[in-house]
Amino acid sequence: MDFVAKTPFFAVCIITGATIVGLLFRPMRLPEAVWACLGALVLILLHLISWDHTLLAVSKGVDVYLFLAGMMLLAELARREGVFDWLAGLAIRAANKSASRLFLLIYCVGIVVTAFLSNDATAVVLTPAVYAAVRKAEVDPLPYLFACAFIANAASFVLPISNPANLVVFDDHLPPLIFWMRVFLIPSVLSIAATFLVLRFATRKHLRGQVAELAHPVALSDAGKLAALGLAIATAILLASSSTGIPLGLPTCLAAVAAILLVAMKDRQAPLLVAQEVSWSVIPLVAGLFVIVEALKDVGTLRIAQNALETVSRWPALGGDLSGAFGVALISNLMNNLPVGLIGANALHVAPHSCLHEKCFPDWCGSWTQPLRHRIVGDHSLATCIAQGRVSCHSLDVSENWCSGHAPRLDRSSGRLNIMFVSALAGSLYAVFSYSSKTA
Repeated sequence: MDFVAKTPFFAVCIITGATIVGLLFRPMRLPEAVWACLGALVLILLHLISWDHTLLAVSKGVDVYLFLAGMMLLAELARREGVFDWLAGLAIRAANKSASRLFLLIYCVGIVVTAFLSNDATAVVLTPAVYAAVRKAEVDPLPYLFACAFIANAASFVLPISNPANLVVFDDHLPPLIFWMRVFLIPSVLSIAATFLVLRFATRKHLRGQVAELAHPVALSDAGKLAALGLAIATAILLASSSTGIPLGLPTCLAAVAAILLVAMKDRQAPLLVAQEVSWSVIPLVAGLFVIVEALKDVGTLRIAQNALETVSRWPALGGDLSGAFGVALISNLMNNLPVGLIGANALHVAPHSCLHEKCFPDWCGSWTQPLRHRIVGDHSLATCIAQGRVSCHSLDVSENWCSGHAPRLDRSSGRLNIMFVSALAGSLYAVFSYSSKTA
């Protein structure tokens, strides 16, 4: 204890590092939330963070907790009532037996789901619905599962509600919808387009067959129609809240409850069953990370990140932005993107000369480098982890060799694919930062 008292800086860093290792590797197969809460508890027991600061850190995330709860409830409601199965079925029917057209349609469905229900909904709910549908259509499911996994990240900043991490990063500085669209619309379009082109090239050899027609087209039940109506109303409420600058947490949660009650008119078991299926552990996971980041702030650790960001901000605009973006991408591969976003956001919020453009920086980095993070180490994003879990549970081959069409060794196709990802990202980033510098 004396050593801890004398060296709080190193003690907090060691505990934080151990927590991140637990999040990444999940020793004893314990959930990520256990390791985040355990790390926070150790900090409290060793008096490395006071109770006042602990409560302050937890209270900072109330809006995020409510938003997460609301989005998870909406996604699970849609899954239970068959909305996603219906969407996947519509895509198969509209594909007119073309595998490549089906790939495009599934990608577009993923854009809509990610934009309006968050990227976690795409990974958790849309992915298994697509898998079941394409199996019935007798085509290789992997291109379509990859489409779900990649678009869950590429479209995760179309709107403020497209990714819970947006609320985490911006905290109480979340821009209104109009400003958000002005800044992020072009980056979103370029991110989605670049991801599609490279992924379509990677899967081209697996999209040459024909899609079998579904013997029994999926139809929405009465409860499903009410669920779809509830989702549309909830989306309208969230967009209106975002336009007026109202914090999104409470409106999201209330809209989800209202949608569930609406569906309960036809499906009385919906409220209980939906609540049982939601992964509530994500809320203590985020709360524990808030406490850990607050402890890092208390001992001055965030000053290191702040100094790095201030150094980059003094570089020429394009070089500094690109270096920061790909630097955060590299760190996100060594850690998880959620703690990286929290640490980067807190460093920016306390920076002496930070402006709104700089506050956008961590989210830009996290969102723009998603395809690169998929290519380097695919399991350091929450949405990617969930989607990969869905793929691995079906024992599907997702190796580099599958993408290149050769086995068992990596060949030139894989190398060219990696180069294409980085080149597409670099070109997109150049266009984005050039545009933002003109509109700033």
